[in-house]
Formats: sequence, C-alpha cells, structure tokens
Amino acid sequence: MIGRMAGAAALTAALVAGTAAPGLAEAPHGWEQSAMRVPAAQRVAQGKGVTVAVLDTGVMRSHPEFKGRVSGGPDFIGGGARPGKSYWGEHGTAMASSVLRVAPGSRVLSVRVIWDREDPARKRAEAAVKAGRAGADKESERAGSALAKGIRYAVDHGARVVSMSLGTAEWGWGGYEEDTAAAVDYAVGKGVVLVASAGNGGSDDPLEVDANNTMSYPAGYPGVIAVAAMAPEGIRAKFSQVHTYNTIAAPGVDIYAARNTGGYESGDGTSPACALVAGTAALMLSANPRLTPRQVRDLLVRTAQRPPAGYTAYLGFGLVDAGAAVRAASSAAPVKTTAVPYEGKKYFGNGPVGAPIAHPPIDQTEILVGGGAVGVGLLCVAGAFFLFRRPRPRGARAAGQPVSLSGLNRSA
Repeated sequence: MIGRMAGAAALTAALVAGTAAPGLAEAPHGWEQSAMRVPAAQRVAQGKGVTVAVLDTGVMRSHPEFKGRVSGGPDFIGGGARPGKSYWGEHGTAMASSVLRVAPGSRVLSVRVIWDREDPARKRAEAAVKAGRAGADKESERAGSALAKGIRYAVDHGARVVSMSLGTAEWGWGGYEEDTAAAVDYAVGKGVVLVASAGNGGSDDPLEVDANNTMSYPAGYPGVIAVAAMAPEGIRAKFSQVHTYNTIAAPGVDIYAARNTGGYESGDGTSPACALVAGTAALMLSANPRLTPRQVRDLLVRTAQRPPAGYTAYLGFGLVDAGAAVRAASSAAPVKTTAVPYEGKKYFGNGPVGAPIAHPPIDQTEILVGGGAVGVGLLCVAGAFFLFRRPRPRGARAAGQPVSLSGLNRSA
C-alpha cells in the first residue's frame, strides 16, 4: 500500500459522504424512478436473491422503510461514533434507501468504511492533514485501510453488488491505494459488480479550469462502474465530476431518501446516483444471476439513454435505463471466461530474422601505438616525481636568504 502511514488520514479525510452539494431547481419526489424507467424494470425483476453491500457511514436498520432488509457488517473505520448519534449513518442510511427503492426485493449489507461529515473523528483527521500529522496515530492508520477491507468483506459475505458512494476528489488528493486496487481486482475476479460515485468536485464556473478534472477513487479504478449525476433538466448536475472514467449517469438532484434520525429528506450528489445504479445492477442480476461484471457494465452502456453526441466525459454513455437494462439482462447468454490454449503461430509476426549483428575486429596497431604513448607518458611522470624528491646538498641556503658573516670561514 502506497503511503499507508503518511496518507492514511488524508485518504480518510477525502473519502467523503458526498450529499452536500448546491441545490438546483426542486424536482418532484421520486422523479428519478420515472427518469430511469424503474417501474418497467420492476415488472421483470425485484432484486430477489441479490445482496448489495453499501460501503458507507453505516445504515440505521431500525428505519421503518427497511423492514428487516438490512443486515449490519463490521465497522472498519472506527472513531467512536455509535448508532443513535446524528453523525452515525446519516449518509449510509440515505444510500441504502435509494438502493432498495430501485430493487425492493434485494438485501443490503451495511459495512462502515467512512465517517459522516459531522463526525468528530473525521474532523480530527482533517485537522491532522492540515497540521502535517497525517498517519501519525492508529486511528488514521486503521481508517486508511478501511475501504479495501470493506470490499473484501463484502465479497466474502455474499454481496453480488458493492455500492461505494464515496470518493477522494473533493480534497484534490488522488487517493490511489495499492491495497484498494487489489481488493477491486479480487472482487471483479469473484464476479462482483462494483459501482462508485464519480465525485462532487465539478463546477460550471469557466474560471475553475481544474475543478472538473480531478481524479477520484474508487471511481477511477479499472473494473469499477463510475456514475455521474444528472439534473432534472436532463443535463449534468453542475457539481458532478467531469472525467473520462465516467461510465454512466443517474439522477443526482433532489433524491428523496430515508434519514438516520427518522423520516425523509432530499439530497444532491453523485452519491445517490451511484446507489440508484447499484439498485439497477441488483435487478439485472436478479433477472439473470449468471451475468458477469463486464456483462452488467456492457448492458448498462448499451441500453442507456445516450446523449446526442454519444459518449461524453460529462454523463458517460448516458442516463441509465433500468427497464431496458433488465430486459436485456434477462435474455443475455452466458459468457465463457475459461482460459483456452494458444493455437497460433510459433512466433508473432515473421519470427526471428537474419543473424545477430557482428562488429568488425578492432585494429590492433592502434591499440599498440596508443598503449606505447601511455607508457612513455607514465615514465615521464615517474621521472619528474623522483627528480623533485631528490635530497638537497648540505650548506645550501634558500634563495634570497641574507649571508651571515659569522658563518664564513675566516681562514679563507
């Protein structure tokens, strides 16, 4: 894992519960259901038999909307918050609500891997980053590996879909982690669909030239379906991240969902958009449990309500069409993924050509002449050294030294 100690607190401060975004024109409650054609999809499948892991801030399982459809997993982030606190499960409860409204027959596995926005532990981590003390304590170190552990736990405990409404873009820090990338590979290799929010670091201000291009993880990992947010007007929500990793789009403005303290409220962000796509994936797998992660992605892309220009970095391949995706999934043929022996040519291209390059022999005369010159030079240097080291005759005096009369031989 790259920079586990130095980057742990920075990662956990950046893995955000991204519902807090500027509100747009208020949309009618449940507008996302008709925009995504969810009723048509639910006539084919309800999500039965599929577990969706919601990797988030925790889910308040006692909310009346869930009716026993949510089970709790471990708390990998820690920090001291407990169920019942206003800053425990605020974001995660809303995300579980969005998943289950699309796939009411599925089950949610809640795994806590990030802190809510008002959690004191998150504020401590942010303060540590600003003070240059990132990764200086066990709490930050533990938080730095929470996402990777959460993915592996979800896979090992039966999840077919992993919903990650979190990202690192808002703090401008890339957040790439080798252990999380390895966990993503592990999940995809086990046939699990991974969905992540594209990030809320976008802008419609032309002066913010870098606002839309910050890399956000886990959306940026290969194998993850990255979800952008669409506004009721059918355009990109102004906060939605603009990047080439965007795969698909879903409604992300005024999404009505359950609150951890009871009741309901509307929220904005690429987070609910991610949860809605995770619910759609659950419907697809319920209709056809043999689908591979790549098939789920390809069917979502193929059936999406595409923008006029085709693929764009704003909305990916377009707005998810749950009805069309589930119908396509129900009739999709199984895909063979076993390795097959290579039956092609022995060599790629034309194989080895010609003989190895041989260099011409070196002229020995030049070596002898050069060696002789070096030898003569060394002899000259040695002679000069011994000449200057020769002892001087007794009585010799230094040049310019005054003559002492008392030192002369008077009889001379």
